Amino acid sequence: MTAAPEKVLFSQTDVEELMHRFHYSDETKAVIREENLLPTGVLSRLHATFPQHSGMREKEEFHFNDKKQYTGLNGFREINAILEENGIHIGHLEERELFIHVYRFMATKHVLNTINWANFEKDSVFQLVFPQPGMIRPDVAKAYLSASSEEEKMQIVKDYMKETNPHDGKQQINKPTFINTDGEAVVVEGSQHKYPQCQLIFDVQTQNCFAFCNYCFRHAQVRGDEDMFVQRDISQIHDYLKQHKEVSDVLITGGDAGYISADRFENYITPIIEDPELGHIKTIRLGTRVLTFNPELVIMPSYNKMLSLFQKLYDNGIQLVFMSHFSTPRELMNPSTVAAIRRLKAHGATVKSQSPIMNHISLFSDENGEVDVDRSAQNWIDLGNLLAMLGVGFHSMYCARPTGEHHYFTQPLAKINEVFSKVYRSLASINRPSRYITMTSSAGKVSMLGTVDLNGEKLFALKFNEARNMEWMDKVYLTRYDEHENTMANLKPYGADKHFFEEELNAIESHLESSIKTSRKK
Repeated sequence: MTAAPEKVLFSQTDVEELMHRFHYSDETKAVIREENLLPTGVLSRLHATFPQHSGMREKEEFHFNDKKQYTGLNGFREINAILEENGIHIGHLEERELFIHVYRFMATKHVLNTINWANFEKDSVFQLVFPQPGMIRPDVAKAYLSASSEEEKMQIVKDYMKETNPHDGKQQINKPTFINTDGEAVVVEGSQHKYPQCQLIFDVQTQNCFAFCNYCFRHAQVRGDEDMFVQRDISQIHDYLKQHKEVSDVLITGGDAGYISADRFENYITPIIEDPELGHIKTIRLGTRVLTFNPELVIMPSYNKMLSLFQKLYDNGIQLVFMSHFSTPRELMNPSTVAAIRRLKAHGATVKSQSPIMNHISLFSDENGEVDVDRSAQNWIDLGNLLAMLGVGFHSMYCARPTGEHHYFTQPLAKINEVFSKVYRSLASINRPSRYITMTSSAGKVSMLGTVDLNGEKLFALKFNEARNMEWMDKVYLTRYDEHENTMANLKPYGADKHFFEEELNAIESHLESSIKTSRKK
């Protein structure tokens, strides 16, 4: 006798109820139906595999339905008023507002509604977008909270902003220079070209974000510091690329590349498709968190032109990569994100995720305040398998950079290595991150390969996966083991006074700084 089939977890009626709960417009519902973006089989399998992360079966009415975004101090206060009306008290308001003064605040309706407000203190997405007590350095927070006037408070904010290291890794010297057709030396002010194959573009339209990550290492960019990167002239990029045949990848970033309009994006890609002098460009990347913060944008009919451009790139042999940024399974386990990923892939886009491993969000502590290796690793194992189920490439995991409130988000490298090692050995090879746990510095991106015992001494083994001199990537090098250090650049070299690359790095940095100064004078 044939066994009875298991009950289907999701029916088409359930899908319709999900779309109603998420307040999709009739036009968006039509897109989902016509393009089969929420198949019942996909939803059933996702929810059955990861019910602990899923928001698919939740029924509570959303608290946030009116505005698409809540911005700045006023937006934060609006959110808090809505939460208070619903009996939710997050507390520590003045300390949270201090963080907003120093940095910025923005949250979308979508991301607010993905938070589990019944247990918000332990919700990773709440930790991701809401300022938390303990983020700002204790002495600064104490001075601010005890200040006797608004003027005194704002002076404390102004002084502290100077200490936040907004351009760690000496990002300013990554601005490229070139000689234009008029023979003039030009600095490309809205670009970074640190590694030969990839040029970053900070377009004038991508200066904002859909929501702000508390750990952002580009806070100078999103809070509007004077020395931000802004690319206004698109033709300048094409002129530069024609002189730099080593570039194969163009990465539009920000802020968030999800803000770029279809018309402006078309102006970037049309010459790349049509001009033989730009035939060396093989990949266009968009650095965006739209799939976490505003995935509904992708499933609206108004996104159709952008999708047609993705398809055009694909049909002309150019890879379009949506460089997303998932740190927790919860970010994926909602119908909007699932539908958006499926729509992108159906129109020729490759979707990948590069993710930071951040204390309180995707790195967890036990009751003794020590890193909970098993719980932390399981977050990433579940995420890796979930990405695989949705056809999203797991590109990389990286450590908190020494910028912003680094002390809050970091943990010792030794513990992070333990977490990563368990993640790496637990995932099938095709679903693992494409490189070992990585940290960025001015020298490049360095991966920690693990530990090694040499003559009875425990050491870290490191290797560049991107570098100011790409030949540095050919070497594995050793550093002293340190169970407390949280920054790879601070690890002490083994058997030498300096790391093998240090002298050359100093020469490269000096040359870059001189080149920019000289070009600006001319």
